[in-house]
Amino acid sequence: MNRSTRTNDNSYRSRKGAATGSGRGGRNRPLGTARTGAPSRSAKGGRSGGQGPRSASRPTEFALPTTSTPPLPAVEKFAELDLPDRLRAALVSEGMSVPFPIQAATLPNSLAGRDVLGRGRTGSGKTLAFGLALLARTAGQRAEPRQPLALVLVPTRELAQQVTDALTPYARSLQLRLTAVVGGMSIGRQAGALRAGAEVVVATPGRLKDLIDRGDCRLNQVAITVLDEADQMTDMGFMPQVTQLLDQVRPEGQRLLFSATLDRNVDRLVRRYLSDPVVHSVDPSAGAVTTMEHHVLHVHDTDKVATTTEIAARDGRVIMFLDTKHAVDRLTKRLLAAGVRASALHGGKSQSQRTRTLAQFKTGHVTVLVATNVAARGIHIDNLDLVVNVDPPSDHKDYLHRGGRTARAGESGTVVTLVLPDQRRGMSRLIADAGITAQVTKVRSGEAELSRITGAQEPPGVPVTIAAPVAERPKRGDSAARGRRSRPARGRRRPASGIAA
Repeated sequence: MNRSTRTNDNSYRSRKGAATGSGRGGRNRPLGTARTGAPSRSAKGGRSGGQGPRSASRPTEFALPTTSTPPLPAVEKFAELDLPDRLRAALVSEGMSVPFPIQAATLPNSLAGRDVLGRGRTGSGKTLAFGLALLARTAGQRAEPRQPLALVLVPTRELAQQVTDALTPYARSLQLRLTAVVGGMSIGRQAGALRAGAEVVVATPGRLKDLIDRGDCRLNQVAITVLDEADQMTDMGFMPQVTQLLDQVRPEGQRLLFSATLDRNVDRLVRRYLSDPVVHSVDPSAGAVTTMEHHVLHVHDTDKVATTTEIAARDGRVIMFLDTKHAVDRLTKRLLAAGVRASALHGGKSQSQRTRTLAQFKTGHVTVLVATNVAARGIHIDNLDLVVNVDPPSDHKDYLHRGGRTARAGESGTVVTLVLPDQRRGMSRLIADAGITAQVTKVRSGEAELSRITGAQEPPGVPVTIAAPVAERPKRGDSAARGRRSRPARGRRRPASGIAA
């Protein structure tokens, strides 16, 4: 980067920090300015505030905090934002001119240095909502080896890759180095990227902790921290790791927390780490949208496999969710035997297998992705109009995140759940908890109504074979390949790589 470029970018940052604001909640607090009157970040305690009783029927969402400093108004176009010229040009080249609601509401405030709490369904545009602010406020700076300046924490490898892919062209336009740090990949290569210097790191909690423990990364220079899909991280048991990591970043830094749902665990993160945040919720139900149809199909035990196979044989792609890895593998084999081009995705697959399977699904080589909840977050597939819950999810949050694979970025889509007789009552409660309205229909395989709702049709009947992704050999120096696997499991904690099953 030449001297003139750095001067211009530094001038941009100076303009952003010049405006006045009251305390930590000041609208334009520059990076590095102390949080006046901010609550303690001590690991021994969070901010005060009662948790309140849980509902007997569902884990109720907490009341959104009230900001004491008025937020800046939303914008209608990216051109209205005070972005670096090169970042603005990158948006134009990527065909981005009109922001999604969560971007329009939060970006003026996050660019001004405010903490942000954003709630929006998957596919609502959260990545650019935090990504543009993070990149703009980091522009012109250069990270020292092992000391990133901005951090994005995500729960899964797939989401880390999606965020990295989405932000790379914008980071490149500003000459910022961005690297992904996730389990299942060579820890040696990731350590090398950090030692070379990276301004922005996108990471899963477990792998980042591994690298910190090895001395390959320090967070003391991180001035902007993003928690993406915060509810999923807490659900997966990452809360201890997340809080440990957040306690290591600059205490006066900016925090941006985005999530599709907000429960009491996320409430603890908000109270402890966000100060006077700007709060924005895309929609009250945090999941139900007018572009998404919901159907509950009552099926009989003896007819469920045939019904599932006919839905899978439809024209177009579909994601089918089941509860366990074994159930996923069994259904995949049945579909292949029936002539349906299906492939399995679950936590028992290596990262290289999972990456290749997703690539085959995106290109259409595979038309049916059979998955556990590992695919419920962080996977964006264009023009995916059907999600099928072959096994009903365990709670309303899983339902919303599974369904969030369709109807993304303003597209339409359908979510179908197959329900056996003994599951009907539980499914009714789940739908109510999710805050959606679903059409309930009794169906059987071969019926016109099933075809009308899902596009189901008779499968080809000629077995097919999908080239299986080649498993990746463990790299030398990869901690996952060494003795850590002998550690006993502890409750809901996941392996150090931070990967969901």
